[in-house]
Amino acid sequence: MLFDTHCHLTDPAFDPDREVVLARAREAGVVGMVCIASHPDDALAALALARAHPDIWATVGIHPHEAQRYSPGAMDGIRRLAEAEPRVVALGETGLDHFYDHAPRDTQRRSFEAHLALGVELDLPVVVHCRNADREMEAMLRDSPPGSRGVLHCFSGDRPLLDVALDRGWFVSFGGVVTFKRFDGGDLLRAVPADRLMLETDSPYLAPVPFRGKRNEPAHVSRVLEVAAEIRGEDPGVLAETTTGNARRFFGLGEAAA
Repeated sequence: MLFDTHCHLTDPAFDPDREVVLARAREAGVVGMVCIASHPDDALAALALARAHPDIWATVGIHPHEAQRYSPGAMDGIRRLAEAEPRVVALGETGLDHFYDHAPRDTQRRSFEAHLALGVELDLPVVVHCRNADREMEAMLRDSPPGSRGVLHCFSGDRPLLDVALDRGWFVSFGGVVTFKRFDGGDLLRAVPADRLMLETDSPYLAPVPFRGKRNEPAHVSRVLEVAAEIRGEDPGVLAETTTGNARRFFGLGEAAA
């Protein structure tokens, strides 16, 4: 019983065999997947996929790489989708990326602030991307609106950022990076309380060892689980049950997601 809390199933990399990929995930024990949107058009595609599959849910939002698409009007469209569609379970992916800087940093910040505010308004969690922006992310989380909640996805930050997120009651998700030889965040993975930990693939990106260099897919969350359990010194079956339960609780799915 596994849950992939973050995958980009609308990515063109899956166009040739998307249904086969989904079947493979189910065969691997994946009982739920959240298809993450990167911009408003992508959100419509994610919603279409979620409507067609009872074990897939969608987010709506604007990735920091796409932050140039942000505007009050764009956020109004995201609000309408989130309000009208029960398959929408979170806002995002939003956040800050100071590594690629595909969009101006002030625009990324405004977009992120708007997602946080809308999350409180709609009582939805926010899926957050952070790369090379730990200190600014810390400050924004500290100043986030009361009642804001979210997850730092594919966590690769440092201990101060982790502590701020946990102090705010946020969740933390880890992906295939935990299997990489260069991964040095074992202490951080162990520091996340069991009831605040989730797992993901971020597919088609960041395939875990031994699939590095190939397309990632939701079935590979089983490999993330295996290594995460080893690092934390936990039974994989217990960790699978815990993280799946956390995903259902975080996204408001309840046991009906089983």
